[in-house]
Amino acid sequence: MRDIREWLAEQMQDPEFKREYDALEEEFALLTSLIRARTRAGLTQEELADRMGTTQSVIARLESGRGKPSTRTLERYAKATGTKLRITLEAAE
Repeated sequence: MRDIREWLAEQMQDPEFKREYDALEEEFALLTSLIRARTRAGLTQEELADRMGTTQSVIARLESGRGKPSTRTLERYAKATGTKLRITLEAAE
């Protein structure tokens, strides 16, 4: 049975797949950062939602990438997880 890494390596040989995958890199990085901040804080989605004054389903949508969070939402998320929001602009490659 193949694992996901083998499948992904095979798919990355397709230039169209690779282009689309690479285009999502920044979004995946944000989602990973959100989930890591919450887990480092030792919070469940429900506990984080309580701290932010929202619902668990809103946190689930935020962490799944369904929708684009506002800067204000990201600031509230950071505060609730005891982290600092940093947004940077970097030169395109």
